[in-house]
Amino acid sequence: MKTADFDFDLPEDLIALEPAKERSGARLLHVGEGMADRRITDLPDLLCEGDLLVLNDTRVIPAALEGRRLPREGQEGEGVAVEANLIEHLPPVNGFAHWKAFARPGKRLKVGDSLTFGPLRATVTERDQMATSLLFKTRAEAFGEALEQAGMPPLPPYIARKRAVREDDRERYQTVFADRPGSVAAPTAGLHFTEELLAELRKRGVEQTKVTLHVGAGTFLPVSTEDLGDHKMHKEWGEVGEEAAEAIARARAKGGRVVAVGTTSLRLLESAWDGTKVAPFAGDTDIFLKPGDRFPASDLLLTNFHLPKSTLFMLVCGYAGTERMKAAYAHAVEEKYRFFSYGDACLLKRLALQ
Repeated sequence: MKTADFDFDLPEDLIALEPAKERSGARLLHVGEGMADRRITDLPDLLCEGDLLVLNDTRVIPAALEGRRLPREGQEGEGVAVEANLIEHLPPVNGFAHWKAFARPGKRLKVGDSLTFGPLRATVTERDQMATSLLFKTRAEAFGEALEQAGMPPLPPYIARKRAVREDDRERYQTVFADRPGSVAAPTAGLHFTEELLAELRKRGVEQTKVTLHVGAGTFLPVSTEDLGDHKMHKEWGEVGEEAAEAIARARAKGGRVVAVGTTSLRLLESAWDGTKVAPFAGDTDIFLKPGDRFPASDLLLTNFHLPKSTLFMLVCGYAGTERMKAAYAHAVEEKYRFFSYGDACLLKRLALQ
């Protein structure tokens, strides 16, 4: 398969830069044997008693930092303005927090430079073409609390280039069930849920369980290879606890459907599949799901609309069928659905297992 096989025309104005006015205000394209235009609030009517929602409870850290490179020896002035997006937690050095980051202007940074981001201070320890390593002068165990004061939500690059990050993004770029800090991008299908919608689903007999996949910045990286077989997927850490594995087994035993909320939950469930069931799992996964793969761990997928030639569009094509998804996306474009992180959603029925 070629990357070009997963291209489609997407008008730029359909890429959502803002969330819906109300958290549960998104549209929902229901894709099964046919297609139906619905709303996220229709989920209680589309799911059945005994179905199980699998939610990703990762919490997005405020990984976007603005600050300055302090003047080097012999220089005067305030230094140079710097932006950094933390992307990977590195092992602490002598107990101090150590992170890899995308920095701008990266080319103007050198190893040994001192940076300040409000209450946070850091030293550049390594530079390459892609990223900058920063050693903070904050103990690793205290870094999370300090980051909450210094950082802002790490909005996707295509949004951050168009508008400033706002205080309301702290709430809207976080799910209402976020619990375990570690992501530098949101599990966006979960952004549509309110406490009221979750309560209504429980009232209808739709059960819920939680897993954790800490979303990395690699989710936004384009596929740079012509052949899909040459693409190297980024690693992300995830965990399926015993409670979640047992909830999935119970739902299946009762004839309920497993509904993966987001591609993050789906990738984790497939990583935890042991050949017969979803088993407890903890560790890194770099699974690359695409057409031709089997998806035995779930029955339905709730996800947002993804960008052309992205690994996530390849995933949904594998899950629900390439021709079906190309038709669904063409319909979504024609009906002006909103795409990507702050956009609308679709509920997909998995292809029958062969």
